[in-house]
Amino acid sequence: MQSARKIDPVVDNLFAQQLPPTPKDLRSPRTCGDPTTETLLFLSENKRRVLEKVRDLMQDSIQMKKNELPDLTLTVLRGEYQKLDSESRQKALLILATQFGVDRKRVNDLISHYNSLNADPDDKSDASESARYRTERDLRSALIPLSARLFEQMNGQPGGLKFLVDLRADLMGNIQQNNLASLRALDAELKSMFATWLGPACLELQQITWENPASVLERIVVFEAVHPVTNLYDLKRRLGVGRRCYGYFHPAIPGEPLVFIEVALTNAIEDSIQNVLFDEPPIAEEAATTAVFYSISATQTGLAGIDLGHFLIKKVVTLLQQEKPNIQTFVTLSPIPGFLGWLLPKLELQIKYAQVQSEYGRETGEAPSPTFKDTLLLPEEVDTLVKACGTEEESRSGLQIVRDLLTSPGHEWAKSPKLADALHVPIMRLCARYLVIEKKRGRALDPVMNFHVRNGASVERLNWMGDTSSKGLESSAGIMVNYMYRLDSIDANNQFYLNKGIIAISPAIEAVLGQARL
Repeated sequence: MQSARKIDPVVDNLFAQQLPPTPKDLRSPRTCGDPTTETLLFLSENKRRVLEKVRDLMQDSIQMKKNELPDLTLTVLRGEYQKLDSESRQKALLILATQFGVDRKRVNDLISHYNSLNADPDDKSDASESARYRTERDLRSALIPLSARLFEQMNGQPGGLKFLVDLRADLMGNIQQNNLASLRALDAELKSMFATWLGPACLELQQITWENPASVLERIVVFEAVHPVTNLYDLKRRLGVGRRCYGYFHPAIPGEPLVFIEVALTNAIEDSIQNVLFDEPPIAEEAATTAVFYSISATQTGLAGIDLGHFLIKKVVTLLQQEKPNIQTFVTLSPIPGFLGWLLPKLELQIKYAQVQSEYGRETGEAPSPTFKDTLLLPEEVDTLVKACGTEEESRSGLQIVRDLLTSPGHEWAKSPKLADALHVPIMRLCARYLVIEKKRGRALDPVMNFHVRNGASVERLNWMGDTSSKGLESSAGIMVNYMYRLDSIDANNQFYLNKGIIAISPAIEAVLGQARL
């Protein structure tokens, strides 16, 4: 006679949160003829069994001693976890976060014991000091969650690091849906371990060429996040003469660059991504004096927040210096993804402020409080915009004209030299303000800007109509920026930014800012 299955209360409670209890009449053998009902019951039961098995395998892996060989257990755990659907993976991660965290009772006991050892501060005997150091060591050990032991065991196995990277991707998705403290703590623990395991000493820098395996080239096409690869000819050109692509690889994840960077070798600082991607032909490499970094992309969602690009740029600069001594200038040609997301709400706010100001003035004859007033456009810029749009636009304010042009369908303003010229000066000035002056907690608002200045770059030049693609016009009105990596000032720029929030800028940027500092 088959024994009854032992019910795991943790797993059963997790399922009970979303799966309704099965009515008694559906559990009866006499009423199990409905194939739909039988399938639902089977799937529910099967999910429970697989989830219980995953939980047991987690427990077994954590309890193994370091001198044991947990290959089989960990391999089975990976296989069983990968069988789970999205909902069951969320439950498995919740089990890992809540059931395999810190033993808080042991921590409290150790704290109480440590306080008792310090009850007599004058007791400096060797025995007392030994007890204090021993308790401090035990307390540090107790504060490490049990899940960290599982991560360490998994990382030591073939395929384990890649599994953990994918597991963190699942965990990040889980946190977006269920923002629980236990899940955030689990994520922080795994992220800190990745930061240690994926240090620059553990990574291999490799140049990616057209001769690489198709699987590597496919990763470049799929994960190029800045300027999508349009076809095989485009890819071949990016990997050919006058161009470079480098990736950071980890021995435990062979054939997959964790992050890659694309470089154009030129004889000047480029001001247009269209020139980099499409102009023919690239110059001879012997004539190149400048390396332009125009794209950097990560391939692993589970490594979000791990600053691999910081190491990659500096490593590539060093490598190019060695290979091409004629190259002395290292700059980026970077997008400004947050610019219009910052500017358009400000325009709307000032348009509404002007309307309130007008109504308030008519009613009271007084000016409203200037608290919310922000001078986005100068009088001469408004005059230029009105003239460019024609006399019929005189009823609209300069702010309304700018808002309507930047949000026009198909970005028609970019196809009109007259309108583009009228927008040129104010939009460039406002973009410089957004990049250099506007900050949050002492850091630049734009994520790309923050990345490069934190790496020690300076802001060299803004490029009007540097990206005329729909994506570029939509995010930054087509403006791109060059960040300069001067090797003799990288460390100083980095420290000024991190310690004082000061961003190094060129005289050209200072000139564009103009009255934005007022």
